[in-house]
Amino acid sequence: MEDKELMEKELLIIKGVCDLYLHGTIESTTAEVHSAFKEALNESLDIQNKIYNLMVERGWYKTETADQNKISSAKQKFISQ
Repeated sequence: MEDKELMEKELLIIKGVCDLYLHGTIESTTAEVHSAFKEALNESLDIQNKIYNLMVERGWYKTETADQNKISSAKQKFISQ
């Protein structure tokens, strides 16, 4: 398996982990459990950010700049609702 494919899989896994920790944090019934999930979430977000930045540096994660007209149009749509 290529490095790019491994990093893509790692990124998907860590995003799923972040989602689980987020819901654990939100649904916590005690301060201690909330704190534990929140700490795990923050650590996972740091890992996700490192993986993302590595992929961007290597040109493996391409993003497109959003068209300003489309942004304005969407904003107006939601403001008018």
